[in-house]
Amino acid sequence: MAAGPWALLLFVAAGVVLQARAQPDSKGFISIDCGLSGKTGYEDDSTKISYVPDAGFIDAGTNHNISAEYVTPSMGKHWYDVRSFTGTRNCYTLRSLVPGVKYIVRAMFKYGNYDGLDRPPVFDLHIGVNYWHTVNISGPGAAILQEAMVVVPDDFVQVCLVNTGTGTPFISSLDLRPLHRTHYPQVTAVQGLALTTRLNFGPTDDTVIVRYPDDPHDRIWYPMVDTTRWTEISTTQKAQSRDDDFFEAPSTVLQTAIRPRNASHNLEFTWSSEPTPVDPSPGYIVILHFAELQILPGNDVRQLNIVLNDKPWYTTGFTTEYLFDAVAYNTQPFQYNSRYNLNVEASGNATLPPFINAIEVFSVFPTTNIGSDSQDVSAITAIRAKYHVRNNWMGDPCVPNAMAWDRLACSYAIGRRPRITSVNLSSSGLNGDISSSFANLKAVQYLDLSNNNLMGSIPDALSQLPLLTVLYVRNLL
Repeated sequence: MAAGPWALLLFVAAGVVLQARAQPDSKGFISIDCGLSGKTGYEDDSTKISYVPDAGFIDAGTNHNISAEYVTPSMGKHWYDVRSFTGTRNCYTLRSLVPGVKYIVRAMFKYGNYDGLDRPPVFDLHIGVNYWHTVNISGPGAAILQEAMVVVPDDFVQVCLVNTGTGTPFISSLDLRPLHRTHYPQVTAVQGLALTTRLNFGPTDDTVIVRYPDDPHDRIWYPMVDTTRWTEISTTQKAQSRDDDFFEAPSTVLQTAIRPRNASHNLEFTWSSEPTPVDPSPGYIVILHFAELQILPGNDVRQLNIVLNDKPWYTTGFTTEYLFDAVAYNTQPFQYNSRYNLNVEASGNATLPPFINAIEVFSVFPTTNIGSDSQDVSAITAIRAKYHVRNNWMGDPCVPNAMAWDRLACSYAIGRRPRITSVNLSSSGLNGDISSSFANLKAVQYLDLSNNNLMGSIPDALSQLPLLTVLYVRNLL
């Protein structure tokens, strides 16, 4: 099932100037225009969401403007520029989050032949230390959206672009949106959801994408209309979710629906599985939204059966309620199939045809990889910033093992976060005093700071490191 046409993405940004900031706004949103030069942001004219430059979130990469031939007046401003990266792993760090809370992470990409090479790349995305998706840019004018929902274990999350040898990674924009803890119960500490599609059926204006402020969580609902197969239904009455609804589709989405043009037909939807490097047979979560938009005559019955790949899902007569969202969803991923065929049918007791308001489809992906000890990460990140260490010091210092930072060694114990056990920064051109952050590497055993331009005394706290057995500080100025 394909998402709505990207030509419909019509977000035009206003010129309101805002100071860039590297923390969530009052709604908990972080909205980054990647590649935007300068220190000031702007307010998006459609959503009124404030976008900021990305300099406060990453210190690698190069800013570019896309080619003028791929810029249109109706295109949102965040598509105008990109940031590209020559390193293997390049990570945005989003801070001031709430550990244990679920967040939407959304990345957008428009190549626009920014480098003049006319060679769209393929590269990987990671959330923290877990693989998320492979970005495959189909052409210079293609605009790609990738969205995931994850539980954030710490007060920050990193979104990383990984070079896989098939082109230079780049990014146009990056968004983060908080969810309630009860939302999307399929999202857990060990499992994330990657969006396949989210469709709003039968909108009265099929060029309008529903998002914030109509959706307070800023999910993007693409319009879907097919007048050859479906009849649209709509109401001006407010349709709503119940207080205990796990998904809270916005009223704007619930106010429109479709039914088959031929009342004896079913509503049919299909999509294909997309294997990934970490899961060749991913499972899928499907969420169907039904809000009755008509007051039914006394003798009429609306009852639905839902069938997936010719196997019953809901066959006991799924019932709907006037102007309230009734949601059909699976809590465990559907068993793997190369192709999925979903049918919404009228039950044997029904006198009215089937209908549907909206659908969300997600693939599941594991988030079981454990990042390095948070105190170690804070300490080594402070050291990196103080001495401007580059090398490959991006992302998690120890995980994955193949991307562990140069000049570090880590210990890996089953069921525990990796710890930094060795730091060798000899002959690295370090200047200034010896950072007190070294004393926060509580598992370090070997520390070599020799042959640099360091000055002053050795911090007393280094002598308190419980496991430190080797300390080299020769040629201290």
